Amino acid sequence: MNPSAALAQGRDAFQERAWNAAYEALAVADRARPLDTDDLWRLAMSAHLTGREDAFLNALERAHHAHLAADAPVRAARCAFWLGFRLANRGETGPATGWFRRAARLLEGTDHDCAERGYLLLPTAYRHLGTGEYEAAYTLAADAAAIAERFREPDLRALAVLIQGIALLRQARVDDGLALLDEAMVAVATDELSPHVTGLIYCSVISACRAIYALRRAQEWTAALAEWCERQPDMVAYSGPCRVNRAEVMRLRGEWREALGEAQRACDGFSQAFQPQAVGAAFYQRGEAHRLLGEFAAAEEAYRQARRWGSEPQPGLALLRLAQGQKDAAAAAIRRVVGETADPLHRARLLPAHIEIMLAVDDVDAAREACRDLEQIAERYGSDVLRTMVAHARGAIDLAAGDAMAALVALRQAWQGWTDLEAPYEAARVRVLVATACRALGDEDTASLELEAARDAFEALGAAPDRARVDAMIRGESGDHPHGLTPRERQVLALVATGKTNRAIAAELFISEKTVARHVSNILGKLRLPSRSAATAWAYEHGLASPST
Repeated sequence: MNPSAALAQGRDAFQERAWNAAYEALAVADRARPLDTDDLWRLAMSAHLTGREDAFLNALERAHHAHLAADAPVRAARCAFWLGFRLANRGETGPATGWFRRAARLLEGTDHDCAERGYLLLPTAYRHLGTGEYEAAYTLAADAAAIAERFREPDLRALAVLIQGIALLRQARVDDGLALLDEAMVAVATDELSPHVTGLIYCSVISACRAIYALRRAQEWTAALAEWCERQPDMVAYSGPCRVNRAEVMRLRGEWREALGEAQRACDGFSQAFQPQAVGAAFYQRGEAHRLLGEFAAAEEAYRQARRWGSEPQPGLALLRLAQGQKDAAAAAIRRVVGETADPLHRARLLPAHIEIMLAVDDVDAAREACRDLEQIAERYGSDVLRTMVAHARGAIDLAAGDAMAALVALRQAWQGWTDLEAPYEAARVRVLVATACRALGDEDTASLELEAARDAFEALGAAPDRARVDAMIRGESGDHPHGLTPRERQVLALVATGKTNRAIAAELFISEKTVARHVSNILGKLRLPSRSAATAWAYEHGLASPST
């Protein structure tokens, strides 16, 4: 392709947000004759948005040096800022600090008042957010916003307002903080910002809303981000975070298979860019969906991958251990992670699982203490989700303590809350507790209705372990071992749960494959389960996964 034609094509593609075409054409032109600084910026941004990290950093560094050679220190400082900003987001603190310092030194050498001085306030403001100095972060961001107003710099203003909003949210000034996030999103909605800042604002606002359990807002902005990404199919940089957010929304709504697909696509997208923490978040969402479906081996592998990529696999991994009947391991893990987590909003993500596991190991006092902690957080941040979590936890604790009537009051509130939030799995779990409370009060008719409704919900969701547990309750079974299975069937079930084939089971028990097949068929029929994987989940749920059982 003719270099001049390639350059014109690259510029046109950039304007049309056809990022792959822009990058490829500009790269062709660059190989024929080095691009000027404006085109190097276009090359860098096209590389960034399509996940070409090395090419992005190289082009931006070249633009920086070209501005220096042209005696344009202010523009060189802006390139240095964005180099530092990207490296900081990748966790490369040392190189990032070096570029920020270089940008500052370039500005110190000139008395030129400029927007770049506002940009260089942002790294320190972000650092204050990380260290809990929220007032200092807010003040610096306000100074940056004032500079942005003076120089009519929408990118800088949006980033500064974003930091102000997050600083207020961290101080539990929720309404004021959300108002500032909404203000930042106005610039996104009216297409005032450059594409890379638009993506940053989207992801940051969604993350902030999720952190304070403003789920409806997070869902609304996630849908908007998805639409924005779909209009730019070449884009990699922000489609991955979008998919992780969508996977979490789908999981809450009970769309677990769809959530698995989104999380997998997020992992595939992130593998093209250097975003290890985001990869870990995607694997965690996969683990959660597999766990709820009763696919425990796949869940364990996903949690392992989440840890490998730097994400904490709790509370999901502890809940997996509980579902596998490993109560002590679950309790040790959840106690450890709650004990080392100080941030209240991070603790809120862990406390419901902590309460559930403490009740499973009969430590009602520890569960009550965790519930009080959760209540304080909910009171401070005023989220409907947090209040519903508190009601759910309080009802479970009252039930475990023998106060079924008090439990029902809280559980009815929790059921309504989860229903309003369109969270069918959590609503069904509450119905199981309601049924247990009704049975304790002698109301078998209501208990049966609640169990049947819960079973239908679990079946629709594909929640094999929960459905099996409800089936056992409907049959009136109690204790750790189910009624209806012969000792040999229990033995076969335990071996099925280890993943053995019929042939392997036959060899181990010295019986024919045909006999094993009959036992498996009887097991599935008696337990009303559709498959071996569902039987495996049921065996772990009921402590029958050990061949010695």
